[in-house]
Amino acid sequence: MNRRAFATRGLAVLLLGAATGRVAHAAEGTFEVTLTEAEWRARLSDLSYQVLREEATERAFTSPLDKLYAKGTYHCAGCDLAVFSSETKYDSGTGWPSFWQPLPNAIGTKEDRSLFGVRTEVHCRRCGGHFGHVFGDGPAPTGKRYCMNGAALTFKAA
Repeated sequence: MNRRAFATRGLAVLLLGAATGRVAHAAEGTFEVTLTEAEWRARLSDLSYQVLREEATERAFTSPLDKLYAKGTYHCAGCDLAVFSSETKYDSGTGWPSFWQPLPNAIGTKEDRSLFGVRTEVHCRRCGGHFGHVFGDGPAPTGKRYCMNGAALTFKAA
């Protein structure tokens, strides 16, 4: 995408967001859960808002979920959709909670060209919240590493 197309698209997204009172999120599509910016800010901590709604990244090794290995389910911090099972969590050594597989019908993905080439962004399929990225250097059986921001998730023990 060239600069003019990027600027035009960005302006259109901002104008649409201002006209509707909704937060413009990079994950494209219509989501089951849509809230105003004020509603998202009231529901989420500052860090969770930045990660889920603005696609920020928390600092590595700062999330208590990184080293949590209790049995249970990880949910979207924005809409409470169950997205990962503790059975697929592993220590990737990256400093972020990592999984080798999401739960069925839990996530969406899109191409992300924001840093150092092309990556695949992972977001909540229900609210569009940004979780992190998926890479092809994970363990068997999938070979995938879903590298997630802990601020985008909550944990519910089994």
